[in-house]
Amino acid sequence: MSRIGRLPIRIPPGVKVTVAGSAVSVEGKRGKLTQAVAANVEVHVADGVCSLSRRDESKRSKAMHGLYRRLIQNMVTGVTEGFSKILLVNGVGYRAELKGGSLLLNLGFSNPIEYPVPEGVSVAVEANNRIIVGSSDRQRLGQVCAEIRSLRPPEPYKGKGIRYEKEFVRRKIGKTGVK
Repeated sequence: MSRIGRLPIRIPPGVKVTVAGSAVSVEGKRGKLTQAVAANVEVHVADGVCSLSRRDESKRSKAMHGLYRRLIQNMVTGVTEGFSKILLVNGVGYRAELKGGSLLLNLGFSNPIEYPVPEGVSVAVEANNRIIVGSSDRQRLGQVCAEIRSLRPPEPYKGKGIRYEKEFVRRKIGKTGVK
């Protein structure tokens, strides 16, 4: 049995998990999330614990067992605590600011870039170069951060661009350093 899939998910007080057909809904103080579940995985909710089991022993069922257990665990964590990631903007003249419902980024291009913040995601800017992105949906959070980072990924020579807080950018020596 899957080591991840067999672990029970403890449901904290104030969180409601419902199973309707092939969909699992989790509702808490930070919102409501829904996830469709594959047909070869069954979800059981009883006594404040959610557990998953698979219908057969195929390789695909084993993979889906652990996957959906982790997705439901992330939904429970998201509606109780939420998730956040920090992006750093490095470069001379590079800065970020919030303007209405969008993120305004000056990244060395001739015009500033305006990134509309999607619904369900919160963005805060500290000191013009630190962007804090938060959401209850972990997948949406990662997608938004990847889109913001792709506007100007970090380059290896001067390290300019947008990177994650704990991301390591491998630096290269320029052509003057190789003699």
